[in-house]
Amino acid sequence: MPKPKLVLGNKRYSSWSLRGYLALKFAGIDFDEVMVPLFVGDFHKAIKDNAPDAPSKVPSLVDGEHTIWDTNSIMEFAAENTQKDALWPDDKYSRAHARSICAEMHSGFTALRGHMPMDLGLTKDAAELPEDVSTDINRIVEIWSDCRKRYAQNGPYLFGKLSMADAAYAPVVARFLGNSVALDDVCEAYMKAIWELPAFAEWRKAASAEEWIITQ
Repeated sequence: MPKPKLVLGNKRYSSWSLRGYLALKFAGIDFDEVMVPLFVGDFHKAIKDNAPDAPSKVPSLVDGEHTIWDTNSIMEFAAENTQKDALWPDDKYSRAHARSICAEMHSGFTALRGHMPMDLGLTKDAAELPEDVSTDINRIVEIWSDCRKRYAQNGPYLFGKLSMADAAYAPVVARFLGNSVALDDVCEAYMKAIWELPAFAEWRKAASAEEWIITQ
């Protein structure tokens, strides 16, 4: 039976692709990758050619005759089909909490996204930030700090054990490290735990070998 196929963008830049990739890796789902370099040629057509039933955006997951798009949907699919531990918290209120912060990540933090796009090949010195970007950072710090306070006894991740919330916030770790954003010890420890995940290390290694550079 053919493996599912994840259509994704450049690993150096595509934060949403990273989320989908980590979700599948966390779940232990074996899959093939199709890389579509963003902003190279007719990349929208290339995405559509590989995932014809989805919008021409990345990531999209094609599993036989079925296509799943939108990162949150890929995360839910991975969690429902995990070959490893559960990827949402067991307690219904903790599970709702995890889904709430994933939804907030999915729909919010536009100032941060615009000012600090993910670029795994670049590290900048710390700089003064616009007020709206600082507001987004402060909210993320609030989320992380609250999660670690509640669930630290269960492990080093947002909900103790590894969960889809960590897939959702992993690109933020890359943004903060790439822009030398200084955080408190609790958040620094969380970022270190995410950065050292084997799946994230594999992603970064592949990103460093890419030849496509997007000038900003």
